[in-house]
Amino acid sequence: MIYGREEEIQLLKSLADSDKSEFVAVYGRRRVGKTYLIRETFNYQFAFQHTGLQDASTREQLEEFANSLVIAGMKKVKCPKNWSQAFFILAQHLNSLPEGKKIVFIDELPWLDTPNSKFVSALDHFWNGWATARRDIVLVVCGSATSWIIDKIVKNYGGLHNRLTQQIYLRPFTLHECEQYAGQRNLGMSRRNILETYMVLGGIPFYWDMLRKDLSWAQNIDRLFFYPDGKMRGEFDALYKSLFRHPQAYINVVTALGTKKAGMTRSELIEAIGVNNGGTLSKILEELEQCDFIRSFTPIGKVKKETVHQLIDNFTLFYFKFIASKDINEKDYWSHTITKPAYNAWSGLAFERVCFQHISQIKKALGIAGVISNVHSWVYKSKDKDEKGVQIDMVIERDDNVINLCEIKFAQGEYELTESYDLELRNKTGTFQSKTRTRKGVSIVMITSYGLKRNAWANGIQRQITMNDLFES
Repeated sequence: MIYGREEEIQLLKSLADSDKSEFVAVYGRRRVGKTYLIRETFNYQFAFQHTGLQDASTREQLEEFANSLVIAGMKKVKCPKNWSQAFFILAQHLNSLPEGKKIVFIDELPWLDTPNSKFVSALDHFWNGWATARRDIVLVVCGSATSWIIDKIVKNYGGLHNRLTQQIYLRPFTLHECEQYAGQRNLGMSRRNILETYMVLGGIPFYWDMLRKDLSWAQNIDRLFFYPDGKMRGEFDALYKSLFRHPQAYINVVTALGTKKAGMTRSELIEAIGVNNGGTLSKILEELEQCDFIRSFTPIGKVKKETVHQLIDNFTLFYFKFIASKDINEKDYWSHTITKPAYNAWSGLAFERVCFQHISQIKKALGIAGVISNVHSWVYKSKDKDEKGVQIDMVIERDDNVINLCEIKFAQGEYELTESYDLELRNKTGTFQSKTRTRKGVSIVMITSYGLKRNAWANGIQRQITMNDLFES
């Protein structure tokens, strides 16, 4: 049974009712549920289905393609000499089938594009030279290597240019969708449990599917990450390897970004990782952003070359903090850690990232869902020893002449403002206004787990947003 994804399901189903052949690419990161979505939507009924082999030669890929043709109903199939011949045989098979829409599903498409295989040109010829001359073909391609799908299919400027009739980028679940999923599976999780689990796993359905209802959220994290046979222990390398053909360069970038809460500019990244100032880094940053690992923004008052790149992937941040370069042999490590300062330091940053992943919910809570906004963090680094620097967790720069300065605090209960923190907020506001020279109205928003404890200092906060607001659809 599939949860959520109503819009994507409706789009895929509409292809089968189309009066022309359709070509759709479904892409997104490893474990986000692409294959499951396609198979469930079409009820596992395909005229032809094939999955590429990871790290296989062209010969091995072609042999497996021939095997898939046999499974699809062809009696005898010799291994094709090349991809042009392979797609010709596929066309023969489809020609032999009864009238009606024929769903062709090729999974892990990027793995078929081995060096010098001319796979893309053969696919181009199959689609442009054969399928588009018919009305009964639905070609669905899928892959975790998001950068390959975008470069070779979505933004292809050769024969496949503008040939896609639809594209679906499958994003991770939101908190709302994870709550629905947890409820359907009877995991017995409170919103606090769901939020804390999301701060570790993000909204990746496959990760959530590994949770056991007989364990607490902390015990589940222990079992997945810190048990000797934990299913998530090797996920970091597998994740980046599945997405990028040369993963180390991407890992170097996210590793550097993981050291800076506020993010880094391009020049800071170059200094940190030693990549020359050319197109390589630009491509890496673009592809990491396409896969939702990082976010890039230009803070108010800054120019494009001062664009900041910030790591926001929950799983990667958790990995860097608690797993990378650590030799932990304690099975109950996480259950013990959640009572210690290390958890408090991590959870504050992790909650911030979750807030940035739920901007639409925050804007809805503020009543500005329809207002165009630029959302980013803001940092002022003072060059004067007598002047304090300032960091604002989230700035919502709105087109209706208002700027919201959002302070984000993760707490076990209601967050209590103090006189000193009230003064700090006033200083932050004053510094922001003076350094950005904004003429827009500025107001403070507190985003907390359970709201603010009522006292004299809380009365000065214009708007409050709580964890519950983030769970809205």
